[in-house]
Amino acid sequence: MSDTSTIKAPTKRGDAIFGLLTSGASVFTLLMLGGIIASLIVASWPTITAFGFDFLFTANWDPPVDEYGALVPIYGTLVTSLIALVIAVPISFGIALFLTELSPPWLRRPLGTAIELLAAVPSIVYGMWGLLVFAPIFAKYVQGPMNATIGQVPVIGALFSGPPIGIGLLTAGVVLAIMIIPYIAAVMRDVFEVTPVMLKEAGYGMGCTTWEVVWKIVLPHTKVGVIGGVMLGLGRALGETMAVTFVIGNTNYLNDISLFSPGNSITSALANEFAEAGPGLHTSALMELGLVLFVITFFVLVASKLLLAKLSSNGR
Repeated sequence: MSDTSTIKAPTKRGDAIFGLLTSGASVFTLLMLGGIIASLIVASWPTITAFGFDFLFTANWDPPVDEYGALVPIYGTLVTSLIALVIAVPISFGIALFLTELSPPWLRRPLGTAIELLAAVPSIVYGMWGLLVFAPIFAKYVQGPMNATIGQVPVIGALFSGPPIGIGLLTAGVVLAIMIIPYIAAVMRDVFEVTPVMLKEAGYGMGCTTWEVVWKIVLPHTKVGVIGGVMLGLGRALGETMAVTFVIGNTNYLNDISLFSPGNSITSALANEFAEAGPGLHTSALMELGLVLFVITFFVLVASKLLLAKLSSNGR
């Protein structure tokens, strides 16, 4: 018979210490966030006062004459991230659907592991592969035919016109899509697997097809997790640096709206110029680019939270 006389009853002191530690961690996180925002604003203040809101809507970026505009990097960041989402979300959904509903048991684990391993590949490897291997193939077998077909269509053809040089906004978006597919697919697979088996079996028992079960049962039950996975992928796409730097072209010109044209992104501009920027407006402009990226990411997160709140309220 064990002796229970030495077991001490829980005290309020332990709960108080634990509460202080967790509260301190939360406050520390908020202070760090506030410090980052404040430091970005202080470092960006010279260009904020010099250019004002014109900095966001001007395409001219000329360090020798101290003229700076963030339109090209902002445009490149948003366009490449949008292309990546358009490509990655349906593919990730198909992967998650196959792994949870259609894949034979012997294939499910190795295929899922292989997809997750793609997330461990360093971004610089994706960039080198994109520049040396993917870009020439993409130019010859994708951009060329697209220019000859879709590029001749009025209005929408302007997006796919121009010489097929391989690098550019479209190539960067495709490489980003390949990079974020493992993240979105892994989250979707995990949330699909938590759907109660009884609900799915009830759907199949009523004569529903696999697609009907997924669309009418699995997705409504896991919509919050699915949106969270998409936002995780979008956050990775917005903040990716090295892979985009290799394949986007790194030019600060906005001559047309063609996705084949080289461009720039906020992260690639920072990676290329920060080490060579001298004190003054150049460094301040780069810091303001970082502040703009921070604001874009913040609004994306706010929009996702509002969307999740709306979906949760509608599901009640």
